[in-house]
Amino acid sequence: MPGRFHVRNFALFVAGVGCGVLLMQPGAAQTKGGTKLNHVSIAVKDFDAAVSYYTKTMGFRPAFTFREPDGKPILTYLQISRETFLEIQPATPDRPAGFFHLGLETDDVKGFAARVRANGTKIGEPTLSERSGALLTMSTDPEGIRTEILELGPASTQRKAINAWK
Repeated sequence: MPGRFHVRNFALFVAGVGCGVLLMQPGAAQTKGGTKLNHVSIAVKDFDAAVSYYTKTMGFRPAFTFREPDGKPILTYLQISRETFLEIQPATPDRPAGFFHLGLETDDVKGFAARVRANGTKIGEPTLSERSGALLTMSTDPEGIRTEILELGPASTQRKAINAWK
């Protein structure tokens, strides 16, 4: 049974990514404020094997990697399409292997946060990520699923990867 559970979770993940890719196509509907799927984040037990699988088997392109001073990876972004990424992070005791968070891109993260707050949901104040240069905040839904909301400036690593897509 454990093998079937993994296969089912992976199938759901791939279906979700596929839906996200389709939604990112030109002319696709977007929600109020220009909000769209930017990335799905997963934590993995074997970082190198996961990156190899998603690049060599699935064909996703490496966009960028952040590393600790000692060279250990913090996270890697792989491009699924021009504007859609898979974020891979090493699993830790605080970040078990599996789905970690959903990343949504908006053109106005402060306005998005204000709307969410006005609807009675707790959301952090947007801050500039020192690592990526994106303005971001986090929210958690009633089921405990984290959502990262990003506004990508022209100097952010994500925007640079999007603009470099050929």
